[in-house]
Amino acid sequence: MLIAVPDLLSPDELAEIRAIIDAAEWIDGNATSGHQAALAKHNEQLAEDSEAAKRAGRLILEALGRSPIFFASALPLRIYPPLFNRYGAGQEFDTHVDNAIRIKRGSDFRIRSDLSITVFLEAPENYDGGELLVEDHYGVQRIKLPAGHAVVYPSSSLHRVTPITRGRRIASFFWLQSMVRGAEERRTLFDLDRAVQRLTGELGGKDRSVIELTGVYHNLLRLWADS
Repeated sequence: MLIAVPDLLSPDELAEIRAIIDAAEWIDGNATSGHQAALAKHNEQLAEDSEAAKRAGRLILEALGRSPIFFASALPLRIYPPLFNRYGAGQEFDTHVDNAIRIKRGSDFRIRSDLSITVFLEAPENYDGGELLVEDHYGVQRIKLPAGHAVVYPSSSLHRVTPITRGRRIASFFWLQSMVRGAEERRTLFDLDRAVQRLTGELGGKDRSVIELTGVYHNLLRLWADS
């Protein structure tokens, strides 16, 4: 399941994040790559433990905490601290699959990567190329969203970032472990949650059917979730 999260960041939050990361020192993007990714990855990123990455990452995590569509689609249990990358002319990230387990260096923090998140931090009209291509059951999905928007997609999918031919692509990227491990179960819960929200708007929260369907949602979540 691939879900767009529109307007995750406000214009003020976006401007603050850009001010932080644009002034920071960037390093080779392979600093956090596994063996397969290192063969395919050509970009730059902020050092994972840099103060700039930590400050900007906290702003993104705060925004995620306010996003109902993010929570409903991802049902996050643990989120890897956001990382930041940029692609200049000729740089790309060829087809790859994200590592199943992400371990934060120098700590005991680790997650199973169920879902990957990209938060776009550069306006799409400022660069050519740099599309995120995600392969799913419906074919190849091409994603290039406005600055401040995000996309959530399965970490198990084949995906890539196409070469930049003009300008720079700047984004945040990270992974999460969901409370619900199964992709089909997450999709069922997301679809049910959206249906309940629509009915609540039409019928009101005290309607018997709305209450019963809300109970079904939580009972399924209780059945499938780890905590």
